[in-house]
Amino acid sequence: MANELDEMTGPVNSAGRDVNVIEKQLPVKIGVGSVIFEVFLWLCGILPGIIFIFMKISAKNYFQQLQQKLQADASTIDNYLEQRVQILQNVAPLLEKAIDLDKDVMKTVAAYRGGINADASRNQVAQQVDTAFARLFPQVEAYPELKAHAAIADAMQQNAYLQKEITAARSLYNDTVNQWNRDIFDWPTKMIVAARAGYTTRIPFTASAEVKERARQVFF
Repeated sequence: MANELDEMTGPVNSAGRDVNVIEKQLPVKIGVGSVIFEVFLWLCGILPGIIFIFMKISAKNYFQQLQQKLQADASTIDNYLEQRVQILQNVAPLLEKAIDLDKDVMKTVAAYRGGINADASRNQVAQQVDTAFARLFPQVEAYPELKAHAAIADAMQQNAYLQKEITAARSLYNDTVNQWNRDIFDWPTKMIVAARAGYTTRIPFTASAEVKERARQVFF
């Protein structure tokens, strides 16, 4: 039987391929065995059946609390991404007047002029913003007079700070995602509750190709 998590069998986030990050949501499924297990508990008596009902209620409450934590962790990342987009929008017009900016950078600025679309993939937004900054700031480095500009220097400093904050927030978010992905397959109680609620695995927030390449240049 093929491995459902095999990177080669489905959509994959190329930025995460080298660390086996799968951009694929797997549904939780239960078979006849789980149904037989629940029926068996009731056949053993009312008490085991009632106890299992309370266990399922507890599992449902647990998943609701975990979802709230996931939303809080994700909101932190989104907030930092919004701030990076704002920096990009502020600094790009200043540079455009002085140098011939990469057209893709200006396309990214235009795309996020109205803010980050709530339906946009968090990984996709981070990738596009990282790509824009990766093309923007090397051009600044080539012009010392631009680098000395107070607004541009401040933008570079803020961007560096936000990148560190996103890295820390990513770690917290991915820890919660990993916890969720483990717990929804914890048989019997949590897995049965997760399957009936229609839960799926969640996709981790990965570092972009630009960030990974810079890391390789520094450490390797």
